[in-house]
Amino acid sequence: MTKTNARTGGRILIDQLVAQGVERVTCVPGESYLAALDALHDSPIDVVICRAEGGAAMMAEAYGKLTGRPGICFVTRGPGSTNAAHGVHIAMQDSTPMILFVGQVDTGMREREAFQELDYKAVFGTMAKWAVEIDRPDRIPELVARAFRVALQGRPGPVVISLPENMLTETAAVADAPKVEPAATWPAPADLERLGAMLASAKAPIVVLGGSAWTADAAQGIARFAERFDLPVATSFRRASLIDADHSHYAGDLGIGPSPKLKDRITGADVILLIGGRMSEMPSSSYTLLDIPVPHQKLIHVHPGSEELGRVYQPALAIQATPAAFAAAVETMKPAATPAWKGEAAKAHADYLAWTEKPRELPGNFQYGQVVTWLRDRLPKDAIVCNGAGNYAGWIHRHHRFHAFAAQLAPTSGSMGYGVPAAVMAKRHHPDRVVVAFAGDGCFLMNGQEFATAVQYDAPLIVVVIDNAQYGTIRMHQERDYPGRIVGTQLKNPDFALYAKAFGGHGERVERTEDFAPAFERALASGKPAILHCLVDQRALSVGKDFAPEEARR
Repeated sequence: MTKTNARTGGRILIDQLVAQGVERVTCVPGESYLAALDALHDSPIDVVICRAEGGAAMMAEAYGKLTGRPGICFVTRGPGSTNAAHGVHIAMQDSTPMILFVGQVDTGMREREAFQELDYKAVFGTMAKWAVEIDRPDRIPELVARAFRVALQGRPGPVVISLPENMLTETAAVADAPKVEPAATWPAPADLERLGAMLASAKAPIVVLGGSAWTADAAQGIARFAERFDLPVATSFRRASLIDADHSHYAGDLGIGPSPKLKDRITGADVILLIGGRMSEMPSSSYTLLDIPVPHQKLIHVHPGSEELGRVYQPALAIQATPAAFAAAVETMKPAATPAWKGEAAKAHADYLAWTEKPRELPGNFQYGQVVTWLRDRLPKDAIVCNGAGNYAGWIHRHHRFHAFAAQLAPTSGSMGYGVPAAVMAKRHHPDRVVVAFAGDGCFLMNGQEFATAVQYDAPLIVVVIDNAQYGTIRMHQERDYPGRIVGTQLKNPDFALYAKAFGGHGERVERTEDFAPAFERALASGKPAILHCLVDQRALSVGKDFAPEEARR
């Protein structure tokens, strides 16, 4: 119902979130936005109280990945906003819709460097799609609706909104804005004709899925399209849940250390159909798989943002369309004849299965690869797996197989500390699904305090901490470039199982491979948030190679 009665800015703001269908928000409370907090008291919105702004922002970003609607985060001014910048950067690089609301000093104090004052347009201007400060309460509906549209439309991304403290307590009589549904860009009929003609003349085409703005229906539609044309389908870095890993046409993911056979398929392709993604540094193997500016393959690039079409690679065919619109548009397309590449999708899938099936033997008593493959078979098909950044993630990307849409929550920006906050949001949003977060010892302690949030909200996620007592990725690079010269990478860690128990969760220490499965079952049965502290030999630095010398064993 449209409201025109006089309300405080805080009330108007929260009423806009309700009108936009917001289900939950994350926050670390601050005195700079008390009026908005007070309005949340009487709203139907679920308020998830977090322990640090970085974790709160990452949870909001994870919500955007899970739902396709903007994740909402509230933080206070100054250090609250800079702490939250981690989540904003992830949302930008991962093309995730998100809105960060930041408290601001009273408008009468601006430009004096008042307590914790920052110019948020300057601070976030190059990190977000849009940054704005709302000076008057009567403009809140207008600017919040615009923020939702900016976050959702074209290439999705983050918006930062600054909220002066006095503006939130002032009153205005203004109508609420209606719920924003982003305008979808559709392929032109001529584009579809050219697409069909390019596929008809192809000898070795491949599809690559990536980016955001997908729906479950769109992902299934593209899988059907691939079946009709017998096309192999790859996914870009940390977008593996855009297609069921069991699909007969799935060729694997293009991330860090991809399958050599998949790389050969990309470089040897004559047509690449890139849907939704940007083929940025990680999926392109540091921009080596496609020539710049004109790829030697004929690139058909489908993307919702016009600014991304031709930004790096000049495509043979550029189609500005959302993945959902494109999937719907090609639903009835069929090949005119038996494709010249018939049977290649099956070969690509067989290569993928062979590449991911068996992990290599690691130094030490804990075989991390065997644990990942055990979980691959044990977890339900709809389990959500989260991780941050670090070499430990390589085993997940190579050996785990995702089956359900949005079942992979991981930052394509490579930000550490993401797995635990993302898992908290995933379990809060999908309480009936199994949620597992992987984290390295360095990664975990960057946002491990959000385990307390999981306990507070009875969110029984399971965190698998892979502890090799070092910043393993950096140590790997050290051993490659400066062998034997170890500096800045060794860590002395706490007992993470006791850490879990101290917060009121379930915790176990796992030192041998055979002890993991029973520990995992006990963690699952406990009904509590849990941490399994797994000790890994320091020589097991990478999914593909050992780097550390013999004397570095744990």
